[in-house]
Amino acid sequence: MQIEQTTSGRSAECCAREFLTFSLGREEYGMDILKVQEIRGYDAVTHIANAPEFLKGVINLRGVIVPIVDMRIKFRLGQVAYNEFTVVIIMNVLGRVVGMVVDGVSDVVELGPEQIKPAPELGSDLDTRYITGLGTQNSQMLILIDIEKLMSSSEMQLMDNAA
Repeated sequence: MQIEQTTSGRSAECCAREFLTFSLGREEYGMDILKVQEIRGYDAVTHIANAPEFLKGVINLRGVIVPIVDMRIKFRLGQVAYNEFTVVIIMNVLGRVVGMVVDGVSDVVELGPEQIKPAPELGSDLDTRYITGLGTQNSQMLILIDIEKLMSSSEMQLMDNAA
């Protein structure tokens, strides 16, 4: 591996970030790997009355009650089917443990600053405030999301009153 030296004397590799990539529908997304606690297969959840549709329920994970959010429902990606590839990414977000249902986990990729482009302005009808940028690696495009900003948003209702 060749490491370039920057003008400050530090290696360019120091600024690269690692992302866990996962699929939702036909798109590939990436989130900061440091937020991920573990990845599990999808199991039955305990449903909560009057919860938003995307909040599937809660699970008991080694004594911790974890809200489970189905991102396919949250992002309105059509018919949701649970199969052997469906997984739950258990994350630590703002001091809370939260689970996120996705179609599948792909890989862990390292992206340097030159591989991350700013999120495009797509108009007022499309909510892009959770998208931190678009990453490219080997002609593959990743939608990079700020999972803390998404999970702590008011419409998610997770940080204050779930569990």
